[in-house]
Amino acid sequence: MHRTTLLHEDFWKLRAEATWGNAAAGDDLGALRDENAQLRRALAGRAVIDQARGMMMVLTPCGRGTARDLLVDISRQCHTKLAEVATSMVAAWEGKPLPERTQRALQRAMRKFYAEDRRRGSSPADERSR
Repeated sequence: MHRTTLLHEDFWKLRAEATWGNAAAGDDLGALRDENAQLRRALAGRAVIDQARGMMMVLTPCGRGTARDLLVDISRQCHTKLAEVATSMVAAWEGKPLPERTQRALQRAMRKFYAEDRRRGSSPADERSR
């Protein structure tokens, strides 16, 4: 038997009143709130990165690992966080212009990908079947 429990969002909101007069607990509360906010941002960025990874898999075509490596390479070339590059790519898919710097990095990454693929003597479709 599988049991599912639903928690309301208010459950996760910690109350400072519960620790009134206890400075150490108040510090812990602030640290927990910061950590909670950081985790929420990370999860939100993860979905966009997965979307961009899927786009790279369609464009190249390649496997999941290679698609992520391409996104990381673009991120490094642009000196931009991976989530920001992913957001730009998803926005471009939806009609917004891709920033010039990201366009150049994408072109370089794609050229590098296909050059390495030719050196190995395999087609991109071969990697996808792995």
